[in-house]
Amino acid sequence: MIRDEHKDRDSGHVPEFPTLSRREFLQSIGGGIIIFFTVGDASAARGRRYPEDFNAYLRIGEDGRVTCFSGKIEMGQGIITSLAQMLADELDVQLQSVDMVMGDTSVCPYDMGTFGSMSTRFFGPPLRAAGAEARAVLIELASEHLNVPKDRLETKDGAVFQKTDATKRVTYAELAKGKIIERHLEQEAVLKTVAEFKVMGKSFNRTDSVEKVTGKAEFSGDIRLPGMVYAKILRPPAHGARLKSLDVSAVERLEGVQLVRDDDMVAVLHKNPDEAEKALAKIKVEWDLPEAQPDDVSIFDHLLRKASRSNTAERKGDIDSGEKLADSVFEKTYLNSYVAHATIETHTALANVEASKATVWASTQTPFRLQQELAKVLGMRQEDVRVITPFVGGGFGGKSNNLQAVEAARLSKLAGKPVQVCWSRAEEFFYDTYRPAAVVKIKSGITDSGRAVLWDYQVYFAGERGSTMFYDVPHHRTLVYGEWRGGGGVHPFATGPWRAPSNNTNTFARESQIEIMAARAGMDPLEFRLKNLKDERMIGTLKAAADKFGWSPSKAPSGRGFGIGCGVDSGTYVSTMAEVEVDEETGKVRVKRVVCAQEMGIVINPEGAKIQMEGCITMGLGYALTEELRFKGGKILDSNFNTYEIPRFSWVPEIETVLVKADDISPQGGGEPAIIVMGGVIANAVADATGARLFQLPMTPERVKAAIAKSRSLAASPALP
Repeated sequence: MIRDEHKDRDSGHVPEFPTLSRREFLQSIGGGIIIFFTVGDASAARGRRYPEDFNAYLRIGEDGRVTCFSGKIEMGQGIITSLAQMLADELDVQLQSVDMVMGDTSVCPYDMGTFGSMSTRFFGPPLRAAGAEARAVLIELASEHLNVPKDRLETKDGAVFQKTDATKRVTYAELAKGKIIERHLEQEAVLKTVAEFKVMGKSFNRTDSVEKVTGKAEFSGDIRLPGMVYAKILRPPAHGARLKSLDVSAVERLEGVQLVRDDDMVAVLHKNPDEAEKALAKIKVEWDLPEAQPDDVSIFDHLLRKASRSNTAERKGDIDSGEKLADSVFEKTYLNSYVAHATIETHTALANVEASKATVWASTQTPFRLQQELAKVLGMRQEDVRVITPFVGGGFGGKSNNLQAVEAARLSKLAGKPVQVCWSRAEEFFYDTYRPAAVVKIKSGITDSGRAVLWDYQVYFAGERGSTMFYDVPHHRTLVYGEWRGGGGVHPFATGPWRAPSNNTNTFARESQIEIMAARAGMDPLEFRLKNLKDERMIGTLKAAADKFGWSPSKAPSGRGFGIGCGVDSGTYVSTMAEVEVDEETGKVRVKRVVCAQEMGIVINPEGAKIQMEGCITMGLGYALTEELRFKGGKILDSNFNTYEIPRFSWVPEIETVLVKADDISPQGGGEPAIIVMGGVIANAVADATGARLFQLPMTPERVKAAIAKSRSLAASPALP
């Protein structure tokens, strides 16, 4: 991802990047045609090494190659390819001619971070406009060079030529050679229409696929510097624990081991990570532990007790009027547990702190936020701290926090040499910022004809995203208590964004409640949804999923094990249908088939979009069926995958994806939407198979068996008079 800029790293030399004037900046990035543009608020870039009136730029170099410099990072979501496709199409060059330089704070302009499925939606349009502006500049230059009016010229494959005589041509490389031309995107450029696309809308293999398949791709843990050492850090047994006594005498006698202590941090350094681990084990330590409350069972009561004022996210009609109209009213409570990110790559960083500058290679979604934090911790100017983001091995929101990089930088400064910190799986689980445990309470009502008339929705600590109503309910409101981040000290450890934060919880609760109402109405769940929808985009995805699935109407529970889940995230509409098989003796759920229809506006790379959908569906199996953090107070009881179970290859069902055409809508987010429905669609399928409704995620075998036993007990009970 970051190529030529890193050629000098094996020598241990890191170039210095002082603050530059505009002229110096243009000279520093080389000759060619440079188009500056702004994504969001350029003022956030203040204090960086480049001028303040832009936060992204592209360059057409003297070799004819097109380079986009962006603070975005690549963590497996595929924007290294899709953003390049946008630029290639607007500039009329081959995709292979576009380079993406990403996440390097010394050469890339400021960016707030990569999360929220926002890169394509918000970075894409100005990037395309910059490409169109660059193409206009090239045509203008070619007109002078060829002595041909601009309206008689067109572009293709990195060259400008006369429409009536293709031999009269000049390449982009020739036009850029020996020049430094600076242009700013001042107004909306004329973008290509969908009918004119040659690169966008077509499936391409990921441009990083060969590097990753062959093992050539470098992640933070692959970077090596001369004289570097590995750090192992003393960790507390629980959040909130305080150091009581410490004996490091056994470590001080070890050859080749460097002991570092700085305030709350105690670490051992060695050129071999295994030796550092052995040395750490020789430290004798005692801790004062806090009282261990709450735990993974009592947490939900704890959250409800701690909830304070609510925020009204949405309101329509009158709740009391809706309840009077309802012939049947349903009050249900839904729970979900803390969930870890469990990324393949643990948090890793390599820091090289010298007297007047620092360079950190970090697995991070927020390189510029990290740069700010490191400058403060190290007592340096921001422009003297360089953060380089190699490929990131999964983030899902969990690599927005950068503790490991701060630790590596502190240790490097103290030790006077490059230090790598690579968290173990146990450290990853301990310091993760989990998806928060949450509670949702819903009171809803329908008429005897199956019309939803009441929806009173209260969500505690999951957050607002995905909680507002797209079904057509005349009387509804949504109240939000607390958010997914922080929680005001309510949670016993840190919480944070987890792939489509809030929306997994909210969609599970909403779609479960919808099917409870459909069952009471004696209606097929698809028919019930369509009866209570006016949103044409959602109706379209539902019908597309049903057509692909081969849905046949039947009221629930039908015994077939079919479920439906719908949702909206990042501007994208998604409807999913699933078929499950439930072993009622063991409580084990096997998801056999999933069909997912997604309407996401213009699709930049169809194959990339489908891969994201498949990844969301597979990852969603985990939070739906097995993933939950066990804890007691600040003590984390899960430290590896032997107890915290994530989806396995053997779990993966038959997955079919449908991209609903919507070329009249700008590209929307694709990295998260398909995951939000997985809890709801599987819960609905389990209920259809067994008649038992699950109200807590994950739906473990024990909970499934308990729900089936409760359902049978209720069915066997004599009807109340």
